[in-house]
Amino acid sequence: MAVEASLPTLGTVVVTALIDSINPCAIGVLILLISTIIAGSQSKKQMVKMGLIYIAAVYVTYFAAGLGLTLFLTQIPLIFAEYISIAVGLVIISAGLIEIKDFYWYGKGISLAIPADKAKKIHELSKNLTLPGLIFLGVFVAGVELPCTGGPYLAITLILSQNFNLTAVALLALYNIIFVLPLVGILLLAAAGTKIQDIKMWKHANRAYMRLAIGLLLVVLGWMLMLIANGTINFG
Repeated sequence: MAVEASLPTLGTVVVTALIDSINPCAIGVLILLISTIIAGSQSKKQMVKMGLIYIAAVYVTYFAAGLGLTLFLTQIPLIFAEYISIAVGLVIISAGLIEIKDFYWYGKGISLAIPADKAKKIHELSKNLTLPGLIFLGVFVAGVELPCTGGPYLAITLILSQNFNLTAVALLALYNIIFVLPLVGILLLAAAGTKIQDIKMWKHANRAYMRLAIGLLLVVLGWMLMLIANGTINFG
């Protein structure tokens, strides 16, 4: 007989967002953008302004997508919700195992990364540093990063859909604030004089550990979703 446990939604959202925020895909694209801005001989003030516009576009896109997905999940009949939670849990666990695999054998076999053709498109878009270009880049990147960043976010939206209200919307907004905080930090470090090459080297040196942390998180979240589905866990 299952023992029902109650988990704090706030803690789950914050911890998941913190780990998801160190995703190498999201950090890598921002580094590319900053490098392009610096190469264009832009001032630091202009670099910060352009970087913040890009980050804001990523935030708004992720928040809107998460809100839409959560609303959609709330409309699913209860009779199907259990099976969907189990299916999503299995998918998320599989994604987590792939991320853990990359800690030991990075780049071998299946990896959760931005597709090569989309990465090439991001390089092209990063050269268009107009206001509309930056906004479109943020929206485009938010979409194509989903193979890298979508697992934790999908799990959180499914959890929040269990009891969707204004608090759930606030938690979703908080998740996305935490998600973009490292991007803001990297932008400010670059503005303060930190060499972009040093940031690239830090990312490269810690890439495997980032993927390991995300992989372990996904396995835990996937298992949690299946326990929610059978009633072992609730978020009361």
